[in-house]
Amino acid sequence: MEKALFAAGCFWGVEAEFQAIEGVVDTRVGYSGGHTQNPTYEDVCSGETGYAETVEVTYDPAVISYRELVKAFFKMHDPTQENGQGPDSGEQYRSAIFFFTPEQEKRAHEVTEEISSDYKKDIQTEITPAGPFYEAEEYHQDYLKKKRRT
Repeated sequence: MEKALFAAGCFWGVEAEFQAIEGVVDTRVGYSGGHTQNPTYEDVCSGETGYAETVEVTYDPAVISYRELVKAFFKMHDPTQENGQGPDSGEQYRSAIFFFTPEQEKRAHEVTEEISSDYKKDIQTEITPAGPFYEAEEYHQDYLKKKRRT
């Protein structure tokens, strides 16, 4: 199994989108790309930590490639929107790919370049090395699945 980190706005919907992809075996929501230790949801929402709401995707590369995950990521949101998605605005909702390996970085840049002509505006997705990933509070994990059950 391998891991990938993606930020594309509010992590609840992004997590649900990734969970529906064959080859994704697990997801966790949390925070990545910031500069403080052990941030809480409230800290991240303050806009002062630098973190983005992020989904950690564990996937089986024998079933789905990292490249295919990146393509799916771009279909989940508007990568031309800077620091936000839809009505959600702020650095915590930015579009970002946090890579673990040079191969992931290469694939992320390749896919970004390939799809850039599909958009009228420039892609704002940040492609940067993965730093610490802090798991979000339990009530955020599988939020939409939990909500459907109630």
